[in-house]
Amino acid sequence: MGHLHLCSVMIFITAYCLLILFLSLAIVSARDTTSPLISHESDSTTVTSRQEADRVHRLPGQPEVSFRQYAGYVTVNESHGKALFYWFFEAVKEPQKQPLLLWLNGGPGCSSIGFGAAEELGPFFPQKDIPKLKLNPYSWNKAANLLFVESPVGVGFSYTNTSSDINELGDTVVAKDSYTFLVNWFRRFPQFKSHDFYIAGESYAGHYVPQLSELIFDSNQHGAEENYINLKGFMVGNAVLDDDTDQRGMVEYAWDHAVMSDELYAEIKLECNFSKQNQSSRCNEALTEYFDIYKIIDMYSLYSPICISNKSNSTGRPRQLPLVRGSVPSMFSKFVQWYRRPAGHDPCSSEYTEAYFNRPDVQAALNANNTKIPYPWVHCSSNITFWNDAPLSILPIIRKLRAGGLRIWIFSGDDDGRVPVTGTRYTLRKLGLKTIEKWTPWYDHRQVGGWTVAYDGLMFVTVRGAGHQVPTYAPERSLQIVRHFLANEKLPSAPFS
Repeated sequence: MGHLHLCSVMIFITAYCLLILFLSLAIVSARDTTSPLISHESDSTTVTSRQEADRVHRLPGQPEVSFRQYAGYVTVNESHGKALFYWFFEAVKEPQKQPLLLWLNGGPGCSSIGFGAAEELGPFFPQKDIPKLKLNPYSWNKAANLLFVESPVGVGFSYTNTSSDINELGDTVVAKDSYTFLVNWFRRFPQFKSHDFYIAGESYAGHYVPQLSELIFDSNQHGAEENYINLKGFMVGNAVLDDDTDQRGMVEYAWDHAVMSDELYAEIKLECNFSKQNQSSRCNEALTEYFDIYKIIDMYSLYSPICISNKSNSTGRPRQLPLVRGSVPSMFSKFVQWYRRPAGHDPCSSEYTEAYFNRPDVQAALNANNTKIPYPWVHCSSNITFWNDAPLSILPIIRKLRAGGLRIWIFSGDDDGRVPVTGTRYTLRKLGLKTIEKWTPWYDHRQVGGWTVAYDGLMFVTVRGAGHQVPTYAPERSLQIVRHFLANEKLPSAPFS
């Protein structure tokens, strides 16, 4: 009987342990269905090996540099085979002490690697003599550790093995995938997890940046502690923020800058109501005439030359993007010029970038295209032809995050006709914020760099003489802006040497 009793006890204990194990696995499984796909690269050996696998030792045509760089893929949905491509540059000096800044370009459907990293604020710019790279003296990794990601899937080197993913893209999917990317990227690079974290971007990233910031903000309050991201603020430039004021500002800016006639301006003002999505046929005819103007000049930088290329398919006119149909934007999406790719400071710089990133040796050095994507790398994806969701205004998110204490700066190059300073000023007026410091010049050494308005909880900065891509057209001033943003300091309001 004693042995039988002992056996019974042992059986009971074993069953109890199995029950506890089952419940624990069930809890973990339940958590996994509601949280991002998390890669578990926690032990130091795995982390070191993954970082070393992503290390970029030397790019074709690259000058010597002292900082380290990494590039590769971060999976955001394993079952779909969905991965985002990133390129990361450590800060030039003391990366262990510098903040981390994520940069996003918009489109939707355009590459942050092609524009942001290679033509705006990254350390290397492709040159006409491929594969030569020029060192950018005003790279933002002089102010922060600098991270770029190509998002959403279908853009640049980012991919999915599930074709239906492309048809489900929209603001919500982009924000969720970007958040999952960040959580997993920090697991691969845990040494940066405690750093102050900021997000910046331009154009349609006026949607991406606040939406991702909101998702991080909410997740920090209600999500798992291990996924906490030390978000301090965000900054957006020439940003799509509010359909009504953005579109109204485009037309008013064009008239005020002598791009359109008095008669066309009067007709648009009479026939079009930008607070509505559906317009009359007369309004559409007038807008067609308006967009025709930008077939011969650069909408994204009114006073810059356009690229006159020797390529056989070149017409001497600004190059066009495929039309993305769906809920973004509310009205101007029917006009192809709305999507035209912006030119860089060298109006043909995008041609050099495209040629560079399509070289097999460059892709190998970047740990890119290891799945052999069946289409060439381009700045803006032709595979993304529909966009599922986009709010008409981002202002409710900005109000929420401002109230939550995040640092928010909005900057605007004043030569941009695509998301002009006029529309941005109308948009900020909608916020109804108290003005702390009125319209004030700021200085780049002894020259006026632009103007600022300090609102309660938000800083607005104009950049004199800059087009849509501010870091391209005003590189030194853009570096000055990001340094002051990260330090939470006002731009200088008096000349300095």
